[in-house]
Amino acid sequence: MNRRTALFPGSFDPITLGHCDIVERALPLFDKIIIGIGENPLKAYMFTLDRRLAWVRQTFALQTQVEVVSYMGLTVAFAERIGARFILRGLRNPADFEFEKAIAHTNRELSQRIEMVFLLTSSGKSYISSSIVRDVIRNGGDHKAFVPPSVKLAE
Repeated sequence: MNRRTALFPGSFDPITLGHCDIVERALPLFDKIIIGIGENPLKAYMFTLDRRLAWVRQTFALQTQVEVVSYMGLTVAFAERIGARFILRGLRNPADFEFEKAIAHTNRELSQRIEMVFLLTSSGKSYISSSIVRDVIRNGGDHKAFVPPSVKLAE
């Protein structure tokens, strides 16, 4: 059987309802979706890798075709190592498109085997980003409207 496996990469710092929207809508398109939480030693994360992994795993615990892993290095190289033929990305706005287009062209130069698949985030969630959620949290706002129930902070 030729499995249609997609890698959905990101930092998920934290996972948002926008991320959930993309995964849920992509489920009918792929046999398996591997959510890859990237670790970049040059990036300062608000939440630990273990916490991010736990939140994403809990969010998709009932979805048998979703697997959650962490990785370091080039996303396209990781996709090849795990046998993913597709890299799934969400687009919220034109700026996302321009950024993702440059990455897609670079990935195509690095591997002709991997296809990029873009889904537009649903309009009701297109304004949500992890950076906005981090700002809300940093400033004491209520983050619950932007993240899945699995994202619990010590109160």
